[in-house]
Amino acid sequence: MTIHSEQLDLVPMAPAFLKASLEGDRTAAENLLEASIPPDWPAIPDILAMRLRELENDPALEPWLLRSMVLRSDRIMIGHIGFHTAPGADYLEPFSPGAVEFGFEVFPAFQRLGYAREASRAMMAWAHRIYSIQSFILSIRPDNIPSQRLAAQLGFTRIGAHLDEVDGVEDILERRISSAA
Repeated sequence: MTIHSEQLDLVPMAPAFLKASLEGDRTAAENLLEASIPPDWPAIPDILAMRLRELENDPALEPWLLRSMVLRSDRIMIGHIGFHTAPGADYLEPFSPGAVEFGFEVFPAFQRLGYAREASRAMMAWAHRIYSIQSFILSIRPDNIPSQRLAAQLGFTRIGAHLDEVDGVEDILERRISSAA
């Protein structure tokens, strides 16, 4: 199911799209997405391959994993967003039981235009409305000032830190949404 926001369609990256992307079949990937993709796509082949394996093992994860951010007016992929797991992952229990973590990337030509904020709000609203998720997590390096500012604007607060094997020290930020929200 595609999540719609004001300007974006957040389209699940289905296994067929992931396979076409990994195989370098741009035509197939664009046809499946019904949008154009950047010339250097996929810039994250390891993550796409990991998500493809996860979806092949458990197709029910598709709503939670990677989504293309498609600018509806131009039918162009401008980035991606997705939850890292289904809600309630064991690794989040010490910080925020029942939470779900997400991350995003907006491609450079489309940064600082509000798309990450819009996509993040849409993802959280969807998870809260459909699945009653009340706690969301972002992990952001302390020196990533633009992402730290965005997290603050979205209502996230620091609840801890951890050492990521790729990115080093990251702040763990949480946003809670009450049942009445």
